[in-house]
Amino acid sequence: MALLVHLKTVSELRGRGDRIAKVTFRGQSFYSRVLENCEDVADFDETFRWPVASNIDRTEMLEIQIFNYSKVFSNKLIGTFRMVLQKVVEENHVEVTETLIDDNNAIIKTSLCVEVRYQATDGQVGSWDDGDFLGDESLQEEEKDSQETDGLLPGSRPSSRPPGEKSFRSKGREKTKGGRDGEHKAGRSVFSAMKLGKNRPHKEDPQRQDEPAVLEMEDLDHLAIRLGDGLDPDSVSLASVTALTTNVSNKRSKPDIKMEPSAGRPMDYQVSITVIEARQLVGLNMDPVVCVEVGDDKKYTSMKESTNCPYYNEYFVFDFHVSPDIMFDKILKISVIHSKNLLRSGTLVGSFKMDVGTVYAQPEHQFYHKWAILSDPDDISAGLKGYVKCDVAVVGKGDNIKTPHKANETEEDDIEGNLLLPEGVPAERQWARFYVKIYRAEGLPRMNTSLMANVKKAFIGENKDLVDPYVQVFFAGQKGKTSVQKSSYEPLWNEQVIFTDLFPPLCKRMKVQIRDSDKVNDVAIGTHFIDLRKISNDGDRGFLPTLGPAWVNMYGSTRNYTLLDEHQDLNEGLGEGVSFRARLMLALAVEILDTSNPELTSSTEVQVEQATPVSESCTGKMEEFFLFGAFLEASMIDRKNGDKPITFEVTIGNYGNEVDGLSRPQRPRPRKEPGNEEEVDLIQNSSDDEGDDGGDLASVSSTPPMRPQITDRNYFHLPYLERKPCIYIKSWWPDQRRRLYNANIMDHIADKLEEGLNDVQEMIKTEKSYPERRLRGVLEELSCGCHRFLSLADKDQGHSSCTRLDRERLKSCMRELESMGQQARSLRAQVKRHTVRDKLRLCQNFLQKLRFLADEPQHSIPDVFIWMMSSNKRVAYARVPSKDLLFSIVEEELGKDCAKVKTLFLKLPGKRGFGSAGWTVQAKLELYLWLGLSKQRKDFLCGLPCGFEEVKAAQGLGLHSFPPISLVYTKKQAFQLRAHMYQARSLFAADSSGLSDPFARVFFINQSQCTEVLNETLCPTWDQMLVFDNLELYGEAQELRDDPPIIVIEIYDQDSMGKADFMGRTFAKPLVKMADEAYCPPRFPPQLEYYQIYRGNATAGDLLAAFELLQIGPAGKADLPPINGPVDVDRGPIMPVPVGIRPVLSKYRVEVLFWGLRDLKRVNLAQVDRPRVDIECAGKGVQSSLIHNYKKNPNFNTLVKWFEVDLPENELLHPPLNIRVVDCRAFGRYTLVGSHAVSSLRRFIYRPPDCSAPSWNSTVRHLQGCHGLCNGGPFSYPTGEVVVSMEPEVPIKKLETMVKLDATSDAIIKVDVAEEEKEKKKKRKKGTAEEPEEEEPDESMLDWWSKYFASIDTMKEQLRQQEVSGIDGEDKEEMDSAEGLKGPMKGKEKARAAKEEKKKRTQGPGPGPGQGSEAPEKKKPKIDELKVYPKELESEFNNFEDWLHTFNLLRGKTGDDEDGSTEEERTVGRFKGSLCVYKVPLPEDVSREAGYDPTYGMFQGIPSNDPINVLVRVYVVRATDLHPADINGKADPYIAIRLGKTDIRDKENYISKQLNPVFGKSFDIEASFPMESMLTVAVYDWDLVGTDDLIGETKIDLENRFYSKHRATCGIAHTYSIHGYNIWRDPMKPSQILTRLCKEGKVDGPHFGPPGRVKVANRVFTGPSEIEDENGQRKPTDEHVALSALRHWEDIPRVGCRLVPEHVETRPLLNPDKPGIEQGRLELWVDMFPMDMPAPGTPLDISPRKPKKYELRVIVWNTDEVVLEDDDFFTGEKSSDIFVRGWLKGQQEDKQDTDVHYHSLTGEGNFNWRYLFPFDYLAAEEKIVISKKESMFSWDETEYKIPARLTLQIWDADHFSADDFLGAIELDLNRFPRGAKTAKQCTMEMATGEVDVPLVSIFKQKRVKGWWPLLARNENDEFELTGKVEAELHLLTAEEAEKNPVGLARNEPDPLEKPNRPDTAFVWFLNPLKSIKYLICTRYKWLIIKIVLALLGLLMLGLFLYSLPGYMVKKLLGA
Repeated sequence: MALLVHLKTVSELRGRGDRIAKVTFRGQSFYSRVLENCEDVADFDETFRWPVASNIDRTEMLEIQIFNYSKVFSNKLIGTFRMVLQKVVEENHVEVTETLIDDNNAIIKTSLCVEVRYQATDGQVGSWDDGDFLGDESLQEEEKDSQETDGLLPGSRPSSRPPGEKSFRSKGREKTKGGRDGEHKAGRSVFSAMKLGKNRPHKEDPQRQDEPAVLEMEDLDHLAIRLGDGLDPDSVSLASVTALTTNVSNKRSKPDIKMEPSAGRPMDYQVSITVIEARQLVGLNMDPVVCVEVGDDKKYTSMKESTNCPYYNEYFVFDFHVSPDIMFDKILKISVIHSKNLLRSGTLVGSFKMDVGTVYAQPEHQFYHKWAILSDPDDISAGLKGYVKCDVAVVGKGDNIKTPHKANETEEDDIEGNLLLPEGVPAERQWARFYVKIYRAEGLPRMNTSLMANVKKAFIGENKDLVDPYVQVFFAGQKGKTSVQKSSYEPLWNEQVIFTDLFPPLCKRMKVQIRDSDKVNDVAIGTHFIDLRKISNDGDRGFLPTLGPAWVNMYGSTRNYTLLDEHQDLNEGLGEGVSFRARLMLALAVEILDTSNPELTSSTEVQVEQATPVSESCTGKMEEFFLFGAFLEASMIDRKNGDKPITFEVTIGNYGNEVDGLSRPQRPRPRKEPGNEEEVDLIQNSSDDEGDDGGDLASVSSTPPMRPQITDRNYFHLPYLERKPCIYIKSWWPDQRRRLYNANIMDHIADKLEEGLNDVQEMIKTEKSYPERRLRGVLEELSCGCHRFLSLADKDQGHSSCTRLDRERLKSCMRELESMGQQARSLRAQVKRHTVRDKLRLCQNFLQKLRFLADEPQHSIPDVFIWMMSSNKRVAYARVPSKDLLFSIVEEELGKDCAKVKTLFLKLPGKRGFGSAGWTVQAKLELYLWLGLSKQRKDFLCGLPCGFEEVKAAQGLGLHSFPPISLVYTKKQAFQLRAHMYQARSLFAADSSGLSDPFARVFFINQSQCTEVLNETLCPTWDQMLVFDNLELYGEAQELRDDPPIIVIEIYDQDSMGKADFMGRTFAKPLVKMADEAYCPPRFPPQLEYYQIYRGNATAGDLLAAFELLQIGPAGKADLPPINGPVDVDRGPIMPVPVGIRPVLSKYRVEVLFWGLRDLKRVNLAQVDRPRVDIECAGKGVQSSLIHNYKKNPNFNTLVKWFEVDLPENELLHPPLNIRVVDCRAFGRYTLVGSHAVSSLRRFIYRPPDCSAPSWNSTVRHLQGCHGLCNGGPFSYPTGEVVVSMEPEVPIKKLETMVKLDATSDAIIKVDVAEEEKEKKKKRKKGTAEEPEEEEPDESMLDWWSKYFASIDTMKEQLRQQEVSGIDGEDKEEMDSAEGLKGPMKGKEKARAAKEEKKKRTQGPGPGPGQGSEAPEKKKPKIDELKVYPKELESEFNNFEDWLHTFNLLRGKTGDDEDGSTEEERTVGRFKGSLCVYKVPLPEDVSREAGYDPTYGMFQGIPSNDPINVLVRVYVVRATDLHPADINGKADPYIAIRLGKTDIRDKENYISKQLNPVFGKSFDIEASFPMESMLTVAVYDWDLVGTDDLIGETKIDLENRFYSKHRATCGIAHTYSIHGYNIWRDPMKPSQILTRLCKEGKVDGPHFGPPGRVKVANRVFTGPSEIEDENGQRKPTDEHVALSALRHWEDIPRVGCRLVPEHVETRPLLNPDKPGIEQGRLELWVDMFPMDMPAPGTPLDISPRKPKKYELRVIVWNTDEVVLEDDDFFTGEKSSDIFVRGWLKGQQEDKQDTDVHYHSLTGEGNFNWRYLFPFDYLAAEEKIVISKKESMFSWDETEYKIPARLTLQIWDADHFSADDFLGAIELDLNRFPRGAKTAKQCTMEMATGEVDVPLVSIFKQKRVKGWWPLLARNENDEFELTGKVEAELHLLTAEEAEKNPVGLARNEPDPLEKPNRPDTAFVWFLNPLKSIKYLICTRYKWLIIKIVLALLGLLMLGLFLYSLPGYMVKKLLGA
């Protein structure tokens, strides 16, 4: 039953605006789409559908509201229409036109037209007359945005259609199956691996009743043009109605083609970490060590003594072989430890951690030169503890990491800007607590044997649960666990585990595991990973991680208990779980800590506390769910299981698990809750008798056992025939359907998008027209889908069990989808023909985003498992997510497999499914599934193929909604299937010969047939038709036509012994013809299509085939199109593919260039001696001449041969071409050496040029193997010249000016130097005083290394600019092709661009303060540069395959992942040659070309292939990032070079303990091509004992370079000079080279005109005309202009190509033991000189620069304001005993101390003390070089390079305790702050860099004197000033120092005078009297005098008082 409302139009609207309609019935509302910019009429034309479960009452209302739509504010109501449905119920169909009423119930003018239909129940659920309904799909979203019309014609409305046009949107009957309905479904059920034929409508009748309306491209074009009056084609978009998809009804869902589980398989990973240095470590005078930990592996750096900023530059590598899941969860920890030694473990300063996955997720899988912030985990209130600078990279097999080029790290480090944090993580991370609350678990399996339990039960009578669970949580390298609940299947914990970590954490996943506690060892029961990215949002309106309280389901191994579970890994969370294990209720919350709070516990230990319990209902109301399944077919059952009866079991959670479900949850009876009226009302029970049928409905979860029958040798099937078994299960789960619904809506949008994108890719790949239109359609669908999500997802959010995460996720999903919809809309407008590819990439991002959003972190209903059981053992399984099966009345929310027939392939569980076992299908099921609330189960049969009767169990006989136990089909149809198997290509090599003997096996329902076996080929052309007769399909004919079952095609390799090997599988859908249809175009005959073949998860070739399924009508087979019997008598009874289907052929000629064979390996231990090459294509072929002695000369003597062959007109169908090499042995025996299949001839096809073009490109250009070569159009023009003027010394900075002008204009481009020089000079004058200007370098100072380092800087600069300008990869490629292949940028534009660029540079910013880096012009001295390629030269020049291609010959089986036999291991040699394919006959003018030699055919002008002797000169510059080979984490590398028989090992010159060695050597080798053409440069590790280990090697094919048109023999330098560091290396001068190139290319020229000009073809080049020799004499020369022409050789028409410049290439080093993982890189270049030419000069000297010897003299004059540390013994006064310590390199070994200034009371100290530091310095790298032995056991000295930094420290000397450190300053000798003139002006800011102080370099100033501040950190970790030092620095070279010696300290020669220290400065215990004298006399003199005087006074007074009485008496008595 359903109610349909068709809203047609709303008229007489006021104003203009966006309109939207809302239609409501029984509380359920639908919105129409938005009509934008409507005026008075809104043409909605949409249909809405409500499935109703109970009859509609006459009094019910339908309400329609019309709104003005607003994106920002709420919609404004225009008017409402309400209608009582009485008439609708009586008549079932009403059409009304009626006015609306406004808010006040007043009638308004606006009226609407609506049509309402109602189909009442008539006995059976869900059957209604198709004609009345617009298809059986809910058309509420009636075709998103109505693409066919409005999508094609923005701005045209259906009402404005010309009267004669037939409306697309035809109503009623015509639309039944066709049009929209079909195309919507197509979206869902077509997958790109199986493109299901093309349905084309008949031309005469656009839409017949039974024809799907699929529009062809051309029709759409005409239509668009007719309707839009010449509409702009750039805005046309196509919905999913392309010829690529077909209309398929919706009874079936897509099968999944990839079989093998990829997770859980171990792979090789390498984590490499370079610890460069640490800065700002907190603590005084520490000895830091850095510890690097990955997982459980630890490695330590060496210890640096007494420094807060140690420099290490140490490299560590960790190798792992684990599965990705384990790898990416490993924690990578960097910690700094203070004073660690053998006895003590040291104290932790601070640590930093992140998971490996975070690094892997970075671009290039690496962090480069980033600073890790250290924090102390034990004290979270403290701030940061310092920084460690490091590089971290994680490489998996096959990842190539682009390391940024290593060069001088001169840039001052901006720490804050380069933190080791992923994009978007704030630098200031806060501490946070993560609360993981564990409430309870359910449904645990039993984990102990029941033996003891039975004994117990017998004795005590108690029955215990056999499991003791606890929960363990892992996060960020820590773990916490709850208590153990003894013997409980339903344990209750209510505990919370608390982690403290920085937020946001750099660990992506939290692992929650239920474990069983056991006396011996605890095992995991189940594991769940919480991905923090999915439960939080870091946007500005985001939310902290939050989860639950919610149930999470855990899956793992099967539940039956065994002592050793082979699938235990599954319980650990590795791989796909094969059974439900348990569910756990948990919650997660995060609280950001306020670290200033004193009560805070400051440790980060994991804590476990009690948590407050939550109510039962917090996770949702328990509801009864009903799962129904019907097995329609079970076939392809592996023959191992063929002998016993088989049953299938379906389980959801533990429900339905008969075998080992054991702990069954008690069945809660859901209480009837009031308040849920809406649902009850919408689906009221129609009859009373079933209101309570739940009680007696027992679940039936498995099919009855049945014996399989044999299909063929490998597979069996179950003979279900017309009786299909059913299962049904009732289960109770919390009702959280909303979560799943939202996920489903997003999944639907994503599926549709993915399919659309696949369509677009397919169109681009097959070069169909207008892919951009399809992409526009895709984007339109996307934006509509997003809009639809917003209207649907916001429903019923209010219910109580909605967690915070639900609300926040909903908000963020809505925001994301809203913005995605808008982006899609704006993107749609930008899609143009040439931007399709870019926009496609952007759409891929949408897809990933959608998939990410759709993954719901809070589970509700567990997944459904289908197990195949054989004699009660579980054999194979399939797992279907429950959300895919979930029913909803809203169509978008419906699960994608709900009520559909799904094809499932069962697979083996766990590890058994890895590898080849996982490729074989265990069984193929056609299964119908439906899952929903029990009370909604009316429609559970609605999606089954029609034509069945239900068979119910006894107790359910009368009940309508009681599920059947089986279905009996009464309708069946007879069919014949014809499989046209034409050919396959690029198959898997299954035999040791490297070939296979393939045949294909085709399965359909329960029949199978094989093609014939073709021997020894990977590209079989079977050309065979297989006919399957007597096929019986059950169901209605019409449904079968729209949705036939799928065909499975498996490819096997026939073996003479044993069974055939599986090589791959693919699926297809046949094109169906009903008996009443004619077999005629456009649908028949079907077209051949390519189907992708999969083997496991890997692709394994393509199959070209077509399939048709023909109904056998009442007249039997006579009606079918006739089968013409076998044509080829010799092939026996094999029928070929009929004529209409096989491709149309035409005659082609294939010319083959046979050059030679290389590196052939032995075959069966015998060497190859007389090889021959056989070329075969489509049954025809040609053989090369025989090589008579492979050892002497492996080249062929006949170069070109050809053969003619019939190939398909359609290039995409071209068969592959096979190259096979055989060795001709004695007695006419042949042995196959190896073979190669050229799968696509595309790149070798030669298309004759247009005759319209004035001239055509030479053939050689075509053979460059690039079809893009001719896209530059005609190159040679009539008269007119182009003048390119160059000056020799434009620095590369100015982007090479590539000039290509329209030749008819005679333009001259001047790159004017003079002006630039003037600019420079002006700038120099402007340069302010504080910017010391850089002098022009002295010629004699410069060497090759100056050039090299300058070039590296240029390269880095270019890379930086590219990043800044944000060039996309795509654009970059385009630019490359523009350079290499004369890309589309026209000359004028290029010249203009170059000029602009120049302007920018010359008018660069003035050298204001602090603009050092921005004014490169000023800073950079002018040095000639070379080109540094950060990769191999080959990748830059297309492998040098411009005319000579290399084909790898393979032999042996293709390895699967675990065998690891890669292509390199299978390569047994290489064939060099080329192909040219063209249609015959060729146009005449080709062969008439002058000098055309017919024996060479299309290969004109190729050199001879006779042996030639060559001098090969290899320059090895340096290696970087070598893989450590010794235990100490270092290596002792040396170079080894092999070429032919020459083997040079430079063993004595190994470089000790160095991973970035500078070799700087050249090697000369004489070789003769072709015998010796593969150069191997290897780096070995020198070992004192034992053999040397290979670190890595790189191979270079010299022959291709030698013969290449790019002239890779000797690079063309940037400028020509005859002396100095930039001397010309080539024996031929530029003019000679130019002359030779012109001659070889038959180019007119070179004509050297007036000085400084040369003309080649019609290009004129200009340049300087003089050259300086050594003595400075100027001589005229043509070389500069010749060089200018060579550097622009690519501009020469017809023959031009880029010539290889003078360069250094960077080649990755590989080690065969670790395939695919780089072991470091080597920088080198190779020059080659033919021996018959003049000999080259001596090799360039590139030996490493020797460090220059210097002496630094430092005089410490005075200190001031030093903090006073000591308290005086007697007086308690503050004083300090100051001395100054200084060192330059390596700290302790050369530290020097002044004497002690004792007892400074003011902080002033006087020293006059001289330090002397001799050192070796490399100016280019700004590093000091030290050589020292690492330890007493070291064999030799190791060379270290450290930055040139002078450290000065002040100390307080103590006699008995250790000296106290007071403060320090570190001066980088290249740039340190200039000292202050006086102590007063010296401030702390000078050192911290807070004020702008001019920086000086001691290497330029030579002598500096001044005051510098000394700093230390206080308790709060802030810098404070602890003193000032006055010092003088004087730098001399070693020679100067020798001439002018000075003494250390105050010694001779040139002694310094003794400091004038105050008298206090002495030691008191040596002369105590003196000290007392000083203490008393100096300081307390006046005090003592005062005291003495006072004492005297007192004495006087005392005496006075004493004598007073006596005198008084005397006086009185007068004595």
